[in-house]
Amino acid sequence: MSPSLLPLLVCARIAAILVAVLVLIWALAFKTTFIPHSLSAQESFFYDALHPLLMVIGFIIVSGEAILIHKWLPGARNFKKSVHLCLQGVSLASGIFGIWTKFHGQDGIVANFYSLHSWMGLTCVFLFGIQWMTGFLYFWHRGEVRAARARMLPWHVFLGLYTYCLAVATAETGLLEKLTFMQTKKNLSKHCSESMVANGIGLGLVLLSSFVILAAVSPSCHCHQSKFSYSNSKSLSA
Repeated sequence: MSPSLLPLLVCARIAAILVAVLVLIWALAFKTTFIPHSLSAQESFFYDALHPLLMVIGFIIVSGEAILIHKWLPGARNFKKSVHLCLQGVSLASGIFGIWTKFHGQDGIVANFYSLHSWMGLTCVFLFGIQWMTGFLYFWHRGEVRAARARMLPWHVFLGLYTYCLAVATAETGLLEKLTFMQTKKNLSKHCSESMVANGIGLGLVLLSSFVILAAVSPSCHCHQSKFSYSNSKSLSA
C-alpha cells in the first residue's frame, strides 16, 4: 500500500463510522419517524427502520469497503478478488432486501414506486447486480482468457464507481424526500435535532464517497514500482 493512500483510507473509515452511527441514531432514537400512526400497522416499524440501515450501511458502506479492498488488503490477487466479490455480494443482498422492506408495506409495490428516489434505487440495484455478475464471470471465474479480462477491466471499474456514486445520490434523494415529508406532514421543525441528524447523514455520505473515489483512482505503490521497473528495463535494453 502506498503511504499516500493511508490518509484517504483513514478518512474514509472515519466517515463510514460517522455515517453508520448517525443512521443508527436516526432509526432507533427517532422512532416516531418510522412508526405508523395506526396501531394495526405497528409491526411495519421493523421494515421501515431496516430500509435506511440496509441501504446505507449494508449497501453503500460495505460496497465502498469492497472498492478499497485492492488498495490495502495484503495477499495474493486471487484472495483480494474473492474478498471483493464476497463484500459486493453482501452489498447486493442488502440492497435487494432493503428495497423489499419498502415493498413489504400494506400499500403494495405500486404505491411505493412513484418518486425519483424509488426509480433511482431500483436502477442502482439493477446495475449493481449486472456489475456483480460481470465481476464473477470475467475476473473470478477462471474460464475467461486474459485478453477478455483486459478488455473488460476499464468498463468494470467505470460501472463500479458509477453505481457507487448513483447509490450515494439515491440515498441523498431519499433523505431529502423523508425530511420534506416530515416537515410538511408532521410539522417538523427545520432546525430540530432529527433534521440535523438527517443532514449529517447526507453530509457524511458526501465525504465518504469523495474519499472512497479518490482512493480508488489514486495509483498504488505497486503501480509505481511496476512502471519504474519497466522504465529501468527499457533504458537498460536501449
